[in-house]
Amino acid sequence: MVKARKIVLVRHFEGQPRTEDFRIEEEDLPPVKDGQILAEAVYFSVDPFQKSHTAMHHVGDTFYGAQEDRSTLLLVQLSCVSAAVRWCNAEAYPQVARIVESRAPGFPVGRHVVAYWGWRDRTVADVGSGRPQPPLYVLPPRLVPHLGDLPLSLSLGVLGMPGNSAYFPLLDICKPKPGEVVAVTGAAGAVGSIVGQIARIKGCTVIGFAGSDAKVKWLKEELGFHHAFNYKKTDVSTALKQAAPDGVDVYFDNVGGDMSTKVMSNMRYRGRIVVIGAISQYNDLEHQKLVNLPFTFLAQQLRLEGCAVARYHDRWEEGISQLTKWVREGKIKYRETVTKGFENTPRAFIGMLRGENFGKAVVKL
Repeated sequence: MVKARKIVLVRHFEGQPRTEDFRIEEEDLPPVKDGQILAEAVYFSVDPFQKSHTAMHHVGDTFYGAQEDRSTLLLVQLSCVSAAVRWCNAEAYPQVARIVESRAPGFPVGRHVVAYWGWRDRTVADVGSGRPQPPLYVLPPRLVPHLGDLPLSLSLGVLGMPGNSAYFPLLDICKPKPGEVVAVTGAAGAVGSIVGQIARIKGCTVIGFAGSDAKVKWLKEELGFHHAFNYKKTDVSTALKQAAPDGVDVYFDNVGGDMSTKVMSNMRYRGRIVVIGAISQYNDLEHQKLVNLPFTFLAQQLRLEGCAVARYHDRWEEGISQLTKWVREGKIKYRETVTKGFENTPRAFIGMLRGENFGKAVVKL
């Protein structure tokens, strides 16, 4: 009998998560059936958006794997904005895992998959139809392409969901043009750091906001951002008037909250805004609030759209292929914050929410 370790939720968070909110458990795995694989995790991803999904957990759930149908709970919760966000953007924690047993054609032993199984070190799972399934529309397991000399962990970062979360919303929704000004918050994170570099490749002036002087230095000196500011030291509106006196054409919003209100107040006529995250509000105990800028949106004729990257399931390889090309050409640089050890996963998650990571945060098992 094969055993698996998993990290489960002990209690719901009260504000910032704590290590004592989690515990490690063991379970016996069933035999592998036709259409299934047994895989062993190599890397876990830790990402800010999962903090917003805690209400979908039951105490004792694996944190955070694709759970059974939560539709009844979620329909009740749809009375508030934050629950609606969770419903539209539900994702589970991705991991990279090596296939050690397979009864599924196309998934040979020894290959690696990216799958949304949460914080568990072994999993028996269907590889399924290859399409997202309701109620949570979690992406199905995908084979990791042959990366050559590139790190396997990149399939959780620049060559995975964060990469496509930057690529498609920026290019497909915002459509930046050469000479335009692109502002991105959470700019030193896994998504924001890629957004700024793609915008630079497209000939835009790039403005980034991050939470430390070290991150600002990294954005400007290594990633090629034209302007970068520490929002803890510099007022966002003042910074934008300095760096973009005529206004911002494209705003890529990773953080929400007051910072986003200030950026949106400095948009140019017919500006485009895409919202893919709200990390500044994930620890709020009260419900999130919509921005209070109706006149600005009317006068400037702004367009705002939220985006869950799962909508681009059918174009997934398009994004990964282009991002891989840019990485190999040196046009996109990346940085990873790696925590070692299965038992240290909650600590990595908490540190990421505090902004301790540069680029993508992962756990190496």
